[in-house]
Amino acid sequence: MSGTDREESRMGHSRRHRLGALALATIAAALVATAASAGPPFKETIHDEQTFVLDDYCDVSGLSVEIARVVDIRVHINPHGRDRLEYFLQHGTWTEALTNVANGKSLTSVARVIEKDMRVMENSDGTVTVLIQATGNATLYGTNGKAIARGPGQVRLELVFDESGAELSRRVVRESTGRSDDFCTAAVAALS
Repeated sequence: MSGTDREESRMGHSRRHRLGALALATIAAALVATAASAGPPFKETIHDEQTFVLDDYCDVSGLSVEIARVVDIRVHINPHGRDRLEYFLQHGTWTEALTNVANGKSLTSVARVIEKDMRVMENSDGTVTVLIQATGNATLYGTNGKAIARGPGQVRLELVFDESGAELSRRVVRESTGRSDDFCTAAVAALS
């Protein structure tokens, strides 16, 4: 299990939309080494599939859940302003099938996220600070297909990158404005 997967397990699914936003930001950051190398507009479609097992899912000892994840993202990068700094607009869907390894019970989690760079600034030390607005909706569906937890809303994040495009820091500027159901509580009850 990767460090990202462990962190996701600790955070729980109540922050799925935020996690989706951060994942999209990380993928987008990897597409371009620095914001200062602006060129013509760029468009890319990303599709990724993974299957893995998380032990002690949602911090429940002995609960092993197989996660089959599909991520589809469309990224648009356009230079703006006098300095032609690159601004990202990305939207994507993060779908997961969650299956209790012990009993076969399954749930589906779907997160739809739209991210937009609100401000990109070159700092005097050579780093780049990006203010991102992420909006979206995350829904956890039970075995009968009905929603059992929801997490819509908007969050603002600030990311700082070095000259090579490596992320140096990340902070939440504005917490989610929407409903934030506890996805772990709902998932554990439905999978048990």
